[in-house]
Amino acid sequence: MTVATLPLLDSLSALADPTRCRMLLLLEGHELTVSELCAVVQLPQSTVSRQLKTLADAGWVTSRRDGTSRYYSLNLSNPGPSTRDPGPHAQLWALTRAQLEGKSATTQDLRRLERVLAERRAASEHFFASSSGQWDRLREELFGVDFAFRALAGLLDDEWTVADLGCGTGAMAAVLAPHVKRVIGVDASEEMLDAARRRFSDEADASERRGASGPPPMNIELRHGTLEALPVSSESVDAATLMLVLHHLPSPAQALGEAARILKPGGRVLIVDMAPHEKEEYRQQMGHVWLGFSEEQMKKMLTTAGFTRVKVHALPPATTAKGPALFAATARKS
Repeated sequence: MTVATLPLLDSLSALADPTRCRMLLLLEGHELTVSELCAVVQLPQSTVSRQLKTLADAGWVTSRRDGTSRYYSLNLSNPGPSTRDPGPHAQLWALTRAQLEGKSATTQDLRRLERVLAERRAASEHFFASSSGQWDRLREELFGVDFAFRALAGLLDDEWTVADLGCGTGAMAAVLAPHVKRVIGVDASEEMLDAARRRFSDEADASERRGASGPPPMNIELRHGTLEALPVSSESVDAATLMLVLHHLPSPAQALGEAARILKPGGRVLIVDMAPHEKEEYRQQMGHVWLGFSEEQMKKMLTTAGFTRVKVHALPPATTAKGPALFAATARKS
């Protein structure tokens, strides 16, 4: 909550009680509940609650609700008349804190605080000790399977331009867009691009209804074109992705050469595709041209296209997946 600047005498009055000062010292470094404060200062709940109200009225503490609990913390945000002035609370607290250090009661409080914090950790440690064998399943039930994948995109450079080659319905572009400066999605199918446009329109509407903040999908540009002749300028993007695309292309080596052309020197490419398999029916059912790629094939195509630091590794299969095994390949433009 926002606390207005209070007269100096009001702040001094709140500090007149030694117990309140002890509580403030505890709340300086930790958010604590009333029951936790009771355990540390060894006073009944009615007394601690009364003292907290006095401190809150004087602007010395703030609180926030977390589920059914309320956590209190020290408030030193009352500003002074200028931006360089720390304000009355900060000045008074510096003097008060110096007087509390080394006192017997303070030392005992800090020892009991360690036990309270240890009890917090113990509850969490007990959960993981008893749930380690079920944790992966429980996490998936609670949070789904792709939250980490989406969060890891936050490690990308926010000044990057990324090309999503063979963007399809825009699933990867939607993940990348909030974290980079610009995404260029390229696909040879107008129908796929139309589906991507609908996706981004629907996501923008949903985000607006939620009042969500962050960059809208305005930084996604969709372009129609083949991956063997990309409608993208040379050395204009920082990274490129090809997600389950190469096996559809008549000339995957040519597409990798085009990816190298549009990347800036040192730019990175990420490829996810299928390992070799024998599902011949995919040619007729889904238009696959190639039945996967071996590690040797990928390394040769990427090296020939001008990439260095080539790495190929198998991806662990999802338990519900019915398709062939996948691999991820990464490389840099030399």
